[in-house]
Amino acid sequence: MLKSLLIANRGEIACRIIRTARELGVRTIAVYSDADSKALHVREADEAVHIGPSPARESYLVGEKIIAAAKATRAEAIHPGYGFLSENADFAQAVIDAGLIWVGPKPDSIRAMGLKDAAKARMIAAGVPVTPGYLGEDQSPERLQAEADAIGYPVLIKAVAGGGGKGMRLVEAAADFRDALASCKREAASSFGDDRVLLEKYILSPRHIEVQVFGDSHGNVVHLFERDCSLQRRHQKVIEEAPAPGMTEFTRAAVCSAAVRAAKAVDYVGAGTIEFIADGSGHLHPDRIWFMEMNTRLQVEHPVTEAITGVDLVEWQLRIASGEPLPLHQHELSINGHAMEARLYAEDPATGFLPSIGPLTEFDLNDGLIRVDTGVEEGDEVTPFYDPMIAKLIAHSRDREGAIEFLSTALCSSSVWPVRTNGAFLFRALADPDFVSGKLDTGLIARKGDAWLPPRLPSEEVLRGAAGRLIEDEPGVAPRLAGFRLNAPQRLQTVLDVHGTRVPVDFAAPAENWYMRHFDNRVMITESGQTFAIRLARFDGAAGAAAGDGALLAPMPGRVTSVEVAAGDTVAKGQRLVTLEAMKMEHGLTAPFDGIVAELNVTQGSQVSEGTLLVKVEKAEG
Repeated sequence: MLKSLLIANRGEIACRIIRTARELGVRTIAVYSDADSKALHVREADEAVHIGPSPARESYLVGEKIIAAAKATRAEAIHPGYGFLSENADFAQAVIDAGLIWVGPKPDSIRAMGLKDAAKARMIAAGVPVTPGYLGEDQSPERLQAEADAIGYPVLIKAVAGGGGKGMRLVEAAADFRDALASCKREAASSFGDDRVLLEKYILSPRHIEVQVFGDSHGNVVHLFERDCSLQRRHQKVIEEAPAPGMTEFTRAAVCSAAVRAAKAVDYVGAGTIEFIADGSGHLHPDRIWFMEMNTRLQVEHPVTEAITGVDLVEWQLRIASGEPLPLHQHELSINGHAMEARLYAEDPATGFLPSIGPLTEFDLNDGLIRVDTGVEEGDEVTPFYDPMIAKLIAHSRDREGAIEFLSTALCSSSVWPVRTNGAFLFRALADPDFVSGKLDTGLIARKGDAWLPPRLPSEEVLRGAAGRLIEDEPGVAPRLAGFRLNAPQRLQTVLDVHGTRVPVDFAAPAENWYMRHFDNRVMITESGQTFAIRLARFDGAAGAAAGDGALLAPMPGRVTSVEVAAGDTVAKGQRLVTLEAMKMEHGLTAPFDGIVAELNVTQGSQVSEGTLLVKVEKAEG
């Protein structure tokens, strides 16, 4: 076993690798950018090396800096994690040329699977079923149009060097082909420096089935069964599970055997994933499942495979990189129960899933029933520089229904604030009848439209519970008496502030079935995966004022890029007062009416949380 390891990554996956390395007695070295100087992976590693400014292109994507850090710390090996340089064959070769161990496949294997057309040709030669399509060298529009017509519409145009949903166009009619081809080629050239494309028959109800494979340097290759990653939004996975719903032993044997043949065809060593596209319009069957591509690295969703097999995949990576044979033979691997992973993103579904940044004042994920893989802790900050995934929630049970129940319960009892998350969206996905019944395909989220978007305010029951808790905990404070009538019971009412919105509610005893926690002068409530900060509006002064009262509150965490007024200035309705930048987007806050700037609480460069009072405008007398 190697003795020291540099992790060329950050966040959740870096912490995940450190955890296993520590258990094996391997010294760990982290690398970090300016933005990550206080990050969790830096704190958890035995040693850490600064590699540059915050943007990834100036730090985590600079191979020379990472190799230099490995040499300076006398690391034996480099683990790339996923993303960044993990599938960069030139970087892998540079690591090897520097005399270091590369924890990953051979550079030639990465190259062989890096271009979709060459990879498919190799798979055909290995007897792996591929989607009907065109992989030819003739890239003229005329030839491509003719091939698309022969395949039959709908057809998918895909960039040869593409990935992550870029360089891809769906064409449903012959008349639309030329325009879609030109658009796809422009995007491919811009994103990958290669405008070549291939054509595939588009599957109308596609399911994304992938198989985890592992190879060693002694010629052995095994599979660790399949995962279903069909629940996607804009080609990005949202919830993954293992095994795939509706997978029979017959179909599993055929698909997993094809995956092993695919790995052997490129002399594969280490962890890899063979991705297949399946026709989900009926039962899964071998003649309706085709090879799509190979990911030559560890996948984000690897924990669900670990859960059902009992195998630590990172440990296997380190053992194989150390020259050991595979720890288990194929007949020693089996499926135990069902596992499901939800990706928790710092993003707001209510604003089109725009990323949400800022401090994690509240970050309490209920991991009593589930496994939580994360790269942040309470008090850390979500920055605009990297992927917005802040945690992976992994549930394991004896069956699929149990996994859904555990994952839903965990989402209900977790709390993240003021950063917004997709937790409530995930909860609604898990409760959807189609998802529960296993009727999955990659278009399910798009078809549901806004049905899974969470409400902006808590339910009436939760608001009543919050009112009761707040009033009980405020000595000497009584709710307002309202609605007194001789022929009906009187009502007790108060006004709550929920993220800047004033809501009158009836007082009631605290609700018992909601996750509730105190924070300063407010209560934090998580309902169905969504966290709300609730306080008594009338006791919160300016911060609880509504916009109609002239109070301008920060709509999200961000940085004040300009302040265009001073206290005491006279302003006109619609005049811009402050500009807030969040995730590289500017948001101008304007005067709600003619008046005078009564309060100005920020300066240029200020970092603010959601709901912070920035400016208060009062109507001019007379």
